[in-house]
Amino acid sequence: MITQKQRRTEKGLCLKNYYKWILCFSLTLYFVASFFVDHDQEDHPSSSSSLSPSNPLITNPKPKLLASRAMFESKIHDQRLSFPLQRPNIKTDVFNNLKIYIYDLPSKFNTDWLANDRCSNHLFAAEVALHKALLSLDGDVRTEDPYEADFFFVPVYVSCNFSTVNGFPAIGHARLLIKEAIDLVSAQYPFWNRTSGSDHVFTATHDFGSCFHTMEDRAIADGVPKMLRNSIVLQTFGVTYKHPCQEVENVVIPPYISLGSLHKTQKNIPAAQERDIRVFFRGKMEIHPKNVSGRFYSKRIRTEIWRSYGGDRRFYLQRQRFVGYQSEIARSVFCLCPLGWAPWSPRLVESVALGCVPVIIADGIRLPFPSVVRWPDISLTVAERDIGRLGDILEHVAATNLSDIQKNLEDLSVRRALMFNVPPREGDATWQILEALSKKLNRSVRRKSNDVL
Repeated sequence: MITQKQRRTEKGLCLKNYYKWILCFSLTLYFVASFFVDHDQEDHPSSSSSLSPSNPLITNPKPKLLASRAMFESKIHDQRLSFPLQRPNIKTDVFNNLKIYIYDLPSKFNTDWLANDRCSNHLFAAEVALHKALLSLDGDVRTEDPYEADFFFVPVYVSCNFSTVNGFPAIGHARLLIKEAIDLVSAQYPFWNRTSGSDHVFTATHDFGSCFHTMEDRAIADGVPKMLRNSIVLQTFGVTYKHPCQEVENVVIPPYISLGSLHKTQKNIPAAQERDIRVFFRGKMEIHPKNVSGRFYSKRIRTEIWRSYGGDRRFYLQRQRFVGYQSEIARSVFCLCPLGWAPWSPRLVESVALGCVPVIIADGIRLPFPSVVRWPDISLTVAERDIGRLGDILEHVAATNLSDIQKNLEDLSVRRALMFNVPPREGDATWQILEALSKKLNRSVRRKSNDVL
């Protein structure tokens, strides 16, 4: 017969054996996990080991100034360029393992300009937004090892030098600033010189893109700077015909529109609000379009719109500035997007984002990301010579296929493709730019080296 004391002894032994088993299992699990972690690190060496002499891709010595991540992040933080901690939804395998190295230029080339808050928010601010977005891709498309890069991004902000006279961006300094940046990277790194810059990427988000002038005749006369003609330029300017300002490898990108301003506008729109404005335009419409330089603004198109439809009740045309004009876009059925000095306009993006049918009046304009944004399905194009028939054209559309166009505008993927996010989102403007660059990998020295190997 088992006594109570014997039962307590047996129970203690069982508990002791149980704790021993738990301890052994935990230790085994720890050693197995440690083995796999070490093994994984051996299979995937760090970026510092990829710069070792044994790497067959390295044909030049290390540059004198490799980017310091800690130093650069501190500069960015000082200039209020901090980023959310969440990981961007972009992986390299989506873009054929595309890798981009971002030069850590002195702050005078970029972040110093951010002292003026307007630099990050005006219509030319895609140069800032894209820089922010690419920086947030650390560990994905962005690489800190320049020797494994396919492309080299040169972040120079040229559209933030606002005139003290009229407040407009002045870009007379642009060519000199870009030249100084090129001189710097070509002196301190080996990558520019080995290809004459053909794998280097720049932004040019002003009126006539890489010609860096606000007036077309001057832009044409100056052309693309010789130092950039081998490179890739991301620019808001594009036309379907031969033009000196796109005689460079280029990608047409959308102008910048603040997501914050759009969200604020959308938040204040009543759920059941009707679009009570038939045809809308607010902006510069000169009664006498010839300015002091002798040039005609908008090729007189805006003046003709004002003269022809200023008294037409179907048209809501305003020449004065209004801070809340996006709310007027949200109330409108058709939004006129005529050319200004250049063919493109931020109204294109704002109209799409707020569900107003863009009416594009700019002959031969080349629009961003046509493989994703099916412009013929979401907009109307009216020839400049047909301005006198504009009212009749819009009435015909309203009576036939307007509902189809409006339905197409509701596609969120279309809206997303024209907006810059930090960090980037799948399908947004940065995503489309990376997609475009992934189709230019024939310029990559790394790919050519791999082909030889």
